[in-house]
Amino acid sequence: MRDQADSPVPQAAVTPSPGPAAGRVLLQLRGLCKRFGGVQAVRDLDLDVTEGEIFGLLGPNGSGKTTVFNLVAGVLPADSGHIWFGGTLLDRLPPHRRAALGVARTFQLVRSLPRLSVADNVAAARLYGAAPAGSVDAARREALQLLEWVGLRAKAELPAGALNLAERRRLEVARALATRPRLLLLDEPFAGLNVDEVEAEVALFRRLRGEGLTLVLVEHNVPALRGLCDRVAFLNSGEKVAEGRPEDVLSHPRVVEVYLGKGGA
Repeated sequence: MRDQADSPVPQAAVTPSPGPAAGRVLLQLRGLCKRFGGVQAVRDLDLDVTEGEIFGLLGPNGSGKTTVFNLVAGVLPADSGHIWFGGTLLDRLPPHRRAALGVARTFQLVRSLPRLSVADNVAAARLYGAAPAGSVDAARREALQLLEWVGLRAKAELPAGALNLAERRRLEVARALATRPRLLLLDEPFAGLNVDEVEAEVALFRRLRGEGLTLVLVEHNVPALRGLCDRVAFLNSGEKVAEGRPEDVLSHPRVVEVYLGKGGA
């Protein structure tokens, strides 16, 4: 990412430590498993996400995609397996420690604080994560810069509850960016948006990648993922069925059978 003075997206002040992953791999999952009672939500998952790429997770509802996000963010503990981020083993770290290393996420259901102003929602997030702001005033100044960058500066003083869905999703992104992430996990960021709004979000995510961020998306919007992602992985019943370029994964026989159908293929 460019120097903070040149970029509206604050740079994470974390240097990756040496770890088992070679090259430019930022996120590495090995043998990851999670069970809920009799349901195996994630089964023996291996995954590498390269620094600076846009990676997509595809699969039917209940295939384990959001569970993977929860495991990476530390919301849930894994039953077995390991997670490395920038060479640091995350297995025993709580969510706030992972955020301080540069892991941020958004949610399927927008989780803004509706009675606070849009700016204060972002400022609150800026007080946490990597290299938190030194004061509330500094956090609010940076919040306004981020809102300008995501197209919400004009709504800064409105209560967050007054925003429409597309704007609330952008606020989610601004709040995540306020923690100075290196990795941004986006959980169904296009859900409920119209075609024009999806195109605007795709353009935003490409700009974020241009600033050096690594993005992982869980999404059902196949055309958007096809045009946005460098690579995708398809999960079904917690297992990885296919991984690679979007066009290769989307033409995989098993993916066509369980997800797209002949018409979708």
